[in-house]
Amino acid sequence: MAFQAPVNLQSIASFTTELWPSMSVVLQSPWRGLSRQSPSRSSAPQAERPARSVSAETISTKATQGSSSLRLPESLSPVPMFALHHVPLAEVMSTVPSVSGTLASVPRSALHHCNPLARHVPFKSLIARQYSTASRISPFQNLRASPRLGQVGLALVQQRSLFNGSSSVSRSLLARLESTANDNPRSATAQKLFYSALLRAGMPEIIVERYQTGQFGTNSECEALYVRALERLGQTEKAAQLQSAKEAHGGNALTPEQLQAIGQAVGAHAGGGQVGKARSGTGNRSDPLYVVVEESMWSTIFKWARWLLTFGLTAYVALILITLFVETTGALKKVGGAGGTGEVKPEHQTTRFSDVHGCDEAKEELQDIVDFLKNPERYNKLGGRLPKGVLLTGPPGTGKTLLARAVAGEAGVPFFYMSGSEFDEVYVGVGAKRVRELFATARAKAPAIVFIDELDAVGGKRNGRQANYHRQTLNQLLNDLDGFDQSTGVIFIAATNHPQILDKALTRPGRFDRHVAVDLPDVRGRIEILKHHLQKIRIAPDVDISDVARGTPGFSGAELENLANTAAIHASKQKQKFVNINDLEWAKDKIMMGAEKRSRVVQLKDKLHTAYHEGGHALVGLYTKGFSDMHKATILPRGGANGITFFLPKDTTHKSRSEYFTDIQVAMGGKMAEEIVYGGDNVGSGASSDIQSATNSAYAMVTMFGFSERLGNIDFHSNYDRLSEDSKKHIDNEVRRLVDEARERAKKTLMEHRKELDLLAEALVKYETLDREEVLKVIKGEPLPGRMAATNSPIKLPDLPTPPTFVPPVPTPPTPSPPSPPGPSDPSGGVTVEKSS
Repeated sequence: MAFQAPVNLQSIASFTTELWPSMSVVLQSPWRGLSRQSPSRSSAPQAERPARSVSAETISTKATQGSSSLRLPESLSPVPMFALHHVPLAEVMSTVPSVSGTLASVPRSALHHCNPLARHVPFKSLIARQYSTASRISPFQNLRASPRLGQVGLALVQQRSLFNGSSSVSRSLLARLESTANDNPRSATAQKLFYSALLRAGMPEIIVERYQTGQFGTNSECEALYVRALERLGQTEKAAQLQSAKEAHGGNALTPEQLQAIGQAVGAHAGGGQVGKARSGTGNRSDPLYVVVEESMWSTIFKWARWLLTFGLTAYVALILITLFVETTGALKKVGGAGGTGEVKPEHQTTRFSDVHGCDEAKEELQDIVDFLKNPERYNKLGGRLPKGVLLTGPPGTGKTLLARAVAGEAGVPFFYMSGSEFDEVYVGVGAKRVRELFATARAKAPAIVFIDELDAVGGKRNGRQANYHRQTLNQLLNDLDGFDQSTGVIFIAATNHPQILDKALTRPGRFDRHVAVDLPDVRGRIEILKHHLQKIRIAPDVDISDVARGTPGFSGAELENLANTAAIHASKQKQKFVNINDLEWAKDKIMMGAEKRSRVVQLKDKLHTAYHEGGHALVGLYTKGFSDMHKATILPRGGANGITFFLPKDTTHKSRSEYFTDIQVAMGGKMAEEIVYGGDNVGSGASSDIQSATNSAYAMVTMFGFSERLGNIDFHSNYDRLSEDSKKHIDNEVRRLVDEARERAKKTLMEHRKELDLLAEALVKYETLDREEVLKVIKGEPLPGRMAATNSPIKLPDLPTPPTFVPPVPTPPTPSPPSPPGPSDPSGGVTVEKSS
């Protein structure tokens, strides 16, 4: 280690005076080196060389002994020893030592190097100040930068060698290693490097002093260097004790620093665990230390709980992101409309008019559309034009969509189908965009047919409460219909079940020029529809399709198709080879009345109560002239009713006042039968639906049809809320009068046929279900051969009161009362459903 500092001229005199007394002793060592390195300069014979060597060794020994008390001045430390001139010892000793004689034997170049005033000083040293290591425990703690005393033109730098000149370690390296070790006191690697450098520099005492403080990091390598330093200082016993203690504890004993590191790792990653060290390994890179950590039960539970919580949270966030992505991309696809993946594709239809039955008039009107699509030049030549649009109206299931497909199939043109609900969405402008693209695609594929089902979903009447997007879609549809040229060969067909709610701007001539009504099929149409759907079903030869058709008035084509399919399924469950009439009747009853609930437990007294109720409906219907044919009566629970009586309606287009009045009569027949048999206090709640039906019919007669002579032919139904209280009171009184009058007529009919009522109620309890022919046999007292009784337990009829001998007169209706009810031989029929809930 060395330091440099500038020296001023004022201290040169004192410095030189102190320097000369030691020159004679100090310069002896370099002269001996010169004597060994320059043998050619000696003129002595070979015999004298051993003597000179001995003298040199003697001088070296003395110099070495004197060096213990005298230190080499810093001004002579940079002098190269080989430049000194060796003077033989005899010549030196023959003369009296003096300063001039000593200097005369030294070459001029050597004096030049020894003179601090003549040496060349680098410029960097004039402006820089060199420092030594700053350690409180090292031997360099007193070395500090010397203050700059004055500004002189020549800077003097002093250097002091602290490592005997034979060290292979440079001073700057030691200073750097010491600074690094001091800056990182807990780093065993930094201390090891510094100890190694000190050991190579021959300074073991510093290693021992530094190591014994315990303030610096250490490891096995530092311990080994410490032992070597002790050995160099002659403390072999202490070194041997340390080595034996190390071997006794095992060569791979963990140091406190290693244990601390392991503890920190365990505490950070395996709280509550136990540490086990392997028997081998020193912790070095070449010999790693293996440590086994055994976790505690609570640590394992906590680790799994933390993992599950992290996994669940990650999965939840991922699910939210995936859902948002799917919904966003789906919304974008929907917004794309017809131009995206939801583009309407043209369909090739194979349906023909021969596949459509029960609506011959509608087929004839649509034949013109087919002819125009096949031969457009015929109409263009005469200047005629076909309607731009065709509106198909009628009840559900009558075949409106099938007719539109048949038109496309007969004409052999592309068929574009869309539902009215597919246009509008919550996004404004999507519906209008789809309408534009639909018509543009149809024009590109012309001739073609565009069919929109459920037009009322998009073409309803506009009002201020509707959403903006709905009005935009309707306006776009109106614009496209106006811009439709008949010569393009594109026909627009729409279907709806509610033509009355369509916007009038949509149904006016020029847009929908032709309206085609598709009504429910009549008997002939039902026969054709049943034949068409039964072609693919194996029907028994004795099945009369006309009987089934006559027993299904009011059925649409879709309901008849369902009837045939339901009968085939029922026959398959029964493992039959053919579908017989019983299967068709069972399917018809299921469609009309609902599925039977045979598993429902009903007490015998409740069955008898229901039987009298349904018997009252049946007898009033049979003994009232002009009423519909009774189809079937049952006390089996079906749907939400405990019993049902069905009447088949006639295929008529209008209904008279007497027919409405008999409807009220039959509706009140069930309650009157209960009242006659059980008394007014024991009437059940099953008559609630009958009373509601009778009240609705009476209101319709008074407010809609003008069947009341007291109120006249006035429509009270349309503006009922704006009527005066007096008018409403008169309407209520008239409705009550009609219901009471029908009630008394039903009661009179049942009192006259009390015996038949008991027979019919007993038969219903025994057989549960009776059709019209069986009812006629029962009320005549005839047996039912071939029928299996549902119960063999004796039926005890209630204690009936004695029929009164006097029947109060029935009030005379305002119109001529219908003739007296005929016998059950010639009732005429219609469909009415009387339920006992």
